[in-house]
Amino acid sequence: MLKLNFDLPRNTSLRVLCLGAHCDDIEIGCGGTLLKLIERYPDIQCHWVVFTSNQQRAEEATISANRFLRDAMHKCIIVQSFKDGYLPFTGAEVKEYFEQVKQSFMPDLIFTHYQGDRHQDHRLISELTWNTFRNHTILEYEIPKYDGDLGTPNVFFQLDEALCQRKIEHILTSFPSQSKKHWFTADTFFALLRLRGIESSAPDRYAEAFYARKIVI
Repeated sequence: MLKLNFDLPRNTSLRVLCLGAHCDDIEIGCGGTLLKLIERYPDIQCHWVVFTSNQQRAEEATISANRFLRDAMHKCIIVQSFKDGYLPFTGAEVKEYFEQVKQSFMPDLIFTHYQGDRHQDHRLISELTWNTFRNHTILEYEIPKYDGDLGTPNVFFQLDEALCQRKIEHILTSFPSQSKKHWFTADTFFALLRLRGIESSAPDRYAEAFYARKIVI
């Protein structure tokens, strides 16, 4: 398998934009990859945007983002208060906010939702990502859920077990409001990481997976 590496110097200020419809999406979808990038590029600039929340969820999201970005030199964490489940019906306002983000931050790499996701909020964020950022490297992450919409990703970030455990511990600790959901468990998260590790022949057994529609080599 051909491996494409970030060949930037370790002191490079890599600019990363993380977009999530809900308060735990970024962490579940690309939390391990972010932790790995921060280890490699401590001068990373990370702009983290969550679109839906209420007061409790916003507090959890802020705590969680700060845990994941603790070692990042530059970070901006924004939690918006659009209504969960209704993003397509407030699309104009969400699009306006995307344009504000575009004016304030120019990323090298964007993490967003998978366009084939069956959750309507996730799909809208993915569509507006591509609609707004036309010449950027965009990786679409996946979220396990009841809808059963996991597909066949084509980009993998291989992770070791210790880093996966950090990711999952951060998630479970940061979001007590989600603890009663039957799928919000350590074995769910480990299972997907292990499956993607198998698919990418990860030497340390685990990986996060993404969809890349356009890659220029």
